[in-house]
Amino acid sequence: MTSRYAQVVVDVPTQQTNQPYTYLIPDELAQRVQAGVRVLVAFGHRSVLGYVVALTDQLPEDIQEDQVKDVLTVLDERPVLSTELLELAKHLAEKNFSYWVTFLALMLPTSLKASYRKKLIAQPSLSDADRLAYLDGQQERLVKMKDFSAKGWRAIRQLEKAGLLKVLTVIENQGKVKTTTAFQTNPDREALEEISSSLSKGAKQQRAIVDFAIAHPGQTFSKEDWLEQLDVSFATLGVAAKKGILKKVAVEVKRRPDRLADGQKDDIKQLNDEQEVAYQAITSANDDHQQEVFLLEGITGSGKTEVYLQAAQKAIDRGEQVLFLVPEIALTPQMQKRVEDRFGDQTALLHSGLSVGERYDEWRRIHEGKVQVVVGARSAVFAPLDRLGLIIVDEEHESSYSQSENPHYSARDVALWRGRFHHAPVVLGSATPSLESRARAQKGLYHFLRLTKRANPHATLPAVSIVDMRQEQLDRGDTNFSSGLLEQLKAVLARGEQAVLMLNRRGFSSFVMCRDCGFVPRDPNCNLAMTLHMDSRTLKCHYCGYQEPIPHICPVCGSNRIRYYGTGTEKVETELAALLPDYPVIRLDQDTTRRKGAMAKALADFGQKKAQILLGTQMVAKGLDFPDVTLVGVLNADTGLGLPDFRASEKTFQLLTQVAGRAGRAEHQGEVVIQTYNPDHYALKYAQKHDYEGFYRQEMAIRHAAEFPPYFYTVQIQCSASEENQVALQTAKIAAWLKKRLPEDVLLLGPSPRSIAKLKGRFFFQMILKMKKPNEVDALLRDLVDQSQKADKDFALEVRRDPVSFM
Repeated sequence: MTSRYAQVVVDVPTQQTNQPYTYLIPDELAQRVQAGVRVLVAFGHRSVLGYVVALTDQLPEDIQEDQVKDVLTVLDERPVLSTELLELAKHLAEKNFSYWVTFLALMLPTSLKASYRKKLIAQPSLSDADRLAYLDGQQERLVKMKDFSAKGWRAIRQLEKAGLLKVLTVIENQGKVKTTTAFQTNPDREALEEISSSLSKGAKQQRAIVDFAIAHPGQTFSKEDWLEQLDVSFATLGVAAKKGILKKVAVEVKRRPDRLADGQKDDIKQLNDEQEVAYQAITSANDDHQQEVFLLEGITGSGKTEVYLQAAQKAIDRGEQVLFLVPEIALTPQMQKRVEDRFGDQTALLHSGLSVGERYDEWRRIHEGKVQVVVGARSAVFAPLDRLGLIIVDEEHESSYSQSENPHYSARDVALWRGRFHHAPVVLGSATPSLESRARAQKGLYHFLRLTKRANPHATLPAVSIVDMRQEQLDRGDTNFSSGLLEQLKAVLARGEQAVLMLNRRGFSSFVMCRDCGFVPRDPNCNLAMTLHMDSRTLKCHYCGYQEPIPHICPVCGSNRIRYYGTGTEKVETELAALLPDYPVIRLDQDTTRRKGAMAKALADFGQKKAQILLGTQMVAKGLDFPDVTLVGVLNADTGLGLPDFRASEKTFQLLTQVAGRAGRAEHQGEVVIQTYNPDHYALKYAQKHDYEGFYRQEMAIRHAAEFPPYFYTVQIQCSASEENQVALQTAKIAAWLKKRLPEDVLLLGPSPRSIAKLKGRFFFQMILKMKKPNEVDALLRDLVDQSQKADKDFALEVRRDPVSFM
């Protein structure tokens, strides 16, 4: 028996509409309306998209039957959101003080968030009056939902039911199905034989086509298949179609992301003792359908990926699916290649680097159950997998797993939620786990697994030396290369080996300044010093994209003594060209990898030794595995240490340990040189010794003394407006309101301007709440979010739970 009513969350993201609304399911749509489909409904005086989250036979007590509107139409043949994802969206909206509909939309590819039209096609028996009323007297018409009232749509559905009108849904967006031309053979053998007998003796190509059609009646072949099998021209196929031998048809072609696999099957490697222990622990939990969380802490090069792949194979052999998350898929093409080499066409990719069409088609392959392994970045955690048997979160410490813009969520937390839902093990892997995960492992909440030696028995951890750049500056003046690093670099290159150099700042220089008056050009939208880019001869803001020409005369004092300060990857590339002119450099940063496929090509070129030097920002620290890299140089280890962020030391240690791990991964001994102006900082000292456990103990002691996570839970309340005075005053009022209502054991810090106080023309203030219990003030914060809806339209308030940074 079908339900009478649908509970629909409408696509109107406000606090007042953050709830399901009840709609009547018309009889003609009863079979199509299911939980998880998208529908069009009347809301107020307009038609909007909505998501059916439940079906019911009961009206809410406060609603009368005559107040209930109809579901206008259904947009999907089958649900696009499973019961699990509907539940997850509601959970995330509540946890992150956001809107239900925002998370529902987030789980779908862009193609399914677009506008829809209906194509009305007249059937032979449609009356002239109805043709005039609904099709403007035409044979077919493309209409929007707002073109007819609810009464008009009801009449259209009745005409469709009676077979007088055909109604098709047309998606108006970039995510259309891609088609190619194909030719279908005539299924009527008698007709084909008749055509054959009428052909002249000279029509050899037409005869070849008709003979093939008689042998394959009613079958469809692509244009390429026809040309290959019969060696005929496209024009000849067109003539055959006119004669009735063939019928020209459009067939769908699934768009696939560029495959990095080279056709060679990735061999399953023999696990060492430590890897075997980890593999057995994970697969036994998988066998028993235990929802267990594993923290796999393994030094760089210890073979974590091989453990992942073999555990994934075991899950696949059981008929289950695997979700494999990496921090940024665009930065880890080598991981993509390894997974594709191992699992082939069973693999799907989901990440923001794909085109809209590719993402739509990959999502549909997953949704149709044609995929066993999904590899992707943060948003792939919402992949529509219904037989999840294993979830892997590689480099689990990475902050890119947390979405900073609205709606806020952590992909790592979502992975844990989905693991509980499917009773599937979750593996969190890293050489430098986040302090929160490591602390949970210490408490026994996570199953702790360690890999302490490199998988390659001939490879050892590289020797790390720290260079004090204060002394180098006194001895050699302003330079990016200490004498020691330069000598080692020349020796490595002379031996035919390779080097990776990291500077976590792109551009030519950090900023431009007038030497006479001190003027620094700033971006008008963000009030930040802009970065110089010599290749485009512009100053750019890396936050909002604003750019302007490099000034030659100071606009304040008229001086021409404009000078460049600081350094970036572009400037280092120029310096290397002067120091080592015989050795080309491959540069990796956001400026050089903007084009699709540029990152994978650059790494492929480096792998083929078209260049011996790879220079880049932090993207060279992750996931790279090149056997001939024997030297890693960190040109300035201090770029992250001075940030006003309680995680600055942790992030610096993680980055240095990760990039150091790129060296000496094969037979040759690796060396790492870290240049710094803070040689005695504990994060650098522990990175030098590859001592994660030592760093963990010291950093935890500091966090405990300062009352920061993981000892305390935090919430960031951020306010913004286009007028600084307005946001400062409003934030102060909110702080006073909170202080009267917060429990005594909850600490409120601020309000104060955010570290980047102006961004894209808006001013930002923030407050931080620190508490011992995670949900202690949830009710109060929901009340605050509700109240903020009544504020001035220009004022915006966001609440972020456990932010990865307070900047």
